[in-house]
Amino acid sequence: MWLLGFFLHEMAFGLLSIFVPLYITGTVVGGTLVDVGIMTSLATSSAIPFSFLWGFLCDKTRHYKLFILISFASITALLYVFTLTTNIALLIILFAIIAVVHVAHEPPKSVLIAESYSRQDWEKAFASYELLTKIGWVIGLLLGFFLSSQGFSSTSILLLCSLLNLAAFLSSAIFVADPLFTFERGLARMERTLNFTQSGITFALRALEGQIVKDKFKSESLFAFCAGVVLFSLATSILFTPLPIFFSRGMALAPSFVFVMFIMDSGGGCMGYFIIRNKTKIGGGGTIKIIALIRGMLALLLIITLLYVSFFTIFVAIAVMVVMGFVYAFSLISTLSISMELLPEGKAGIFNVLVGLGGATGCLIGPLMAANFGFLHVFLVSSAIFILSYLAFKIFAQ
Repeated sequence: MWLLGFFLHEMAFGLLSIFVPLYITGTVVGGTLVDVGIMTSLATSSAIPFSFLWGFLCDKTRHYKLFILISFASITALLYVFTLTTNIALLIILFAIIAVVHVAHEPPKSVLIAESYSRQDWEKAFASYELLTKIGWVIGLLLGFFLSSQGFSSTSILLLCSLLNLAAFLSSAIFVADPLFTFERGLARMERTLNFTQSGITFALRALEGQIVKDKFKSESLFAFCAGVVLFSLATSILFTPLPIFFSRGMALAPSFVFVMFIMDSGGGCMGYFIIRNKTKIGGGGTIKIIALIRGMLALLLIITLLYVSFFTIFVAIAVMVVMGFVYAFSLISTLSISMELLPEGKAGIFNVLVGLGGATGCLIGPLMAANFGFLHVFLVSSAIFILSYLAFKIFAQ
């Protein structure tokens, strides 16, 4: 039951993920693609230092529930304020503040899951969480589809999102509890270090005994892992930030059908999380490098949708979105689990910082590139950066 609040919160943000870009560029506010890029980039970059701060504070105080409640309560109030103005500058500032308090629940959530399960069950536990919240996200997208098709006002939609976060706050206040002890992450790091030491000793003894050692012995590169996470996030943001506008204007799809496209993406994610939840092991570093390569190929495949709008190109776009969501599930669970092993206590927010660094840059580059050079460049550049992240993860996984 303690995950109910996160489920409700994701419902609201699933709806907002597509509603906000369409709202900003719609007739009510009258913004542009560049405004969307500035808003999203400012919000993501503002959240970066706070991702580290929230992670440090929750581990320092051991009061994980407190930061979850701060996040949900603040978002409730800020979304209500969002309904009171259509000034683009104020909306950008409000959205940035929402992003800052939004990340307050991320590090404590990850710690609560990691400390509630042994290391061998982390992938299943994170996948179960992501599956539940992704279902909430899909329901939010379905709500957006229904509300937009029925002509509900922007104010009504924003108020609904505010109420959903209020419900998330209340349920978390009732059901979330801080762990009595936090030692599982320390044990996982110790086990990883011992395994590495054992491999090194075995390698050295075999060499001293005159055996021909064909295996390579190489220390894991934390830098390569971090670079891979940043590049993967950068490519994802460049591609996905302007994508709602591409579907709306480039492919001339109705706003309600734009929600359908992202429901397909989230549906693919749900399938991925369901499979991970029922698997014993998903491959770690080897998995994420393959997924980065697949995402790069899928971004290239979207170029077909630029030719002309037809049933075939719409089918290609839907297929790409489903597979994008499916493989992203494996990437997220792998990187999240590895980060909980590699990062010491007090540094749980660094993973969100890495994602934020790539996301903030990509959120600005994607819309600017789309507005000035067209979506062909968006698809090509995002594909190239996905391939760079593949190379970084390949170095880490060797």
